[in-house]
Amino acid sequence: MTKTGSLYIEGDSIFHRLDGSIKFLLLICWTIFVFMFLDIRIFGIVLIVGLIMLKMSKLPKKAVLPLFVFMIVFTLINAIYILVITPTFGSKLAGHYTVLLHFGPYKLTLETLFYTLTLSCKYICMLPVTLIFIFTTHPSSFASSLNRVGISYKVAYAVNIALRYIPDVRSEVQNIINAQEARGVAFKRGDAPLFKRLKNYIVILLPLIISSLDRVEVISNAMDLRGFGRYDKRTWYSRRTLKRLDFIFLGLIVLLLIGGIVLRNTVFKGFWYPI
Repeated sequence: MTKTGSLYIEGDSIFHRLDGSIKFLLLICWTIFVFMFLDIRIFGIVLIVGLIMLKMSKLPKKAVLPLFVFMIVFTLINAIYILVITPTFGSKLAGHYTVLLHFGPYKLTLETLFYTLTLSCKYICMLPVTLIFIFTTHPSSFASSLNRVGISYKVAYAVNIALRYIPDVRSEVQNIINAQEARGVAFKRGDAPLFKRLKNYIVILLPLIISSLDRVEVISNAMDLRGFGRYDKRTWYSRRTLKRLDFIFLGLIVLLLIGGIVLRNTVFKGFWYPI
């Protein structure tokens, strides 16, 4: 969390200089491009490009690395679910049936294992651009950019508030955990079994919901006192004009989307499996 009370990290990279609406369009089109395909060759190239972009953003490793670890753990859990629940789904897509593991009625195929790897790469490909958007976009700048492209300023301001208060909610969760630990509730490894610790986290929900509702009421009253929503339009202190760099990236985004549609309909039409 920075001094602005948001996840925004100050910097002077090429992505920090981009307008918030351009980065939002980049995130949307990047997501559409990735979900068009089910080909690990495409995902390998996309991941390399994404990591290069993440390097260009000059974000500190201590902010990026934990989210990478979380994403890898998530993909591993998702992969295990796929292998357990649908062990032959990849064979249906590939048109081949190569049994890798046979245990009673359970049959795991090599095609499903490769499909799981492909799907995991797809999820990881989303992370670099998402991190760039989150950590290089100031909430106020992003809200004004959304309003400029036609989104109601009320919706834009709601997004602004959501981005600003994510760190506050995280801090509130830590405060509640500290308070519960002072009362003898176990949250750390070694203090209680895993299932018991997971069950204890439920204790956090009620005070977190109550504190969040209190915060919502305070913000709502403050906005009402300032006449928020009275007029159809409003001005923005942080709004700036689009620059040459913004238009260059806008052109690259359009090319990315068009190129993805062409490749999807001509070359990479479905699940790729090396025979």
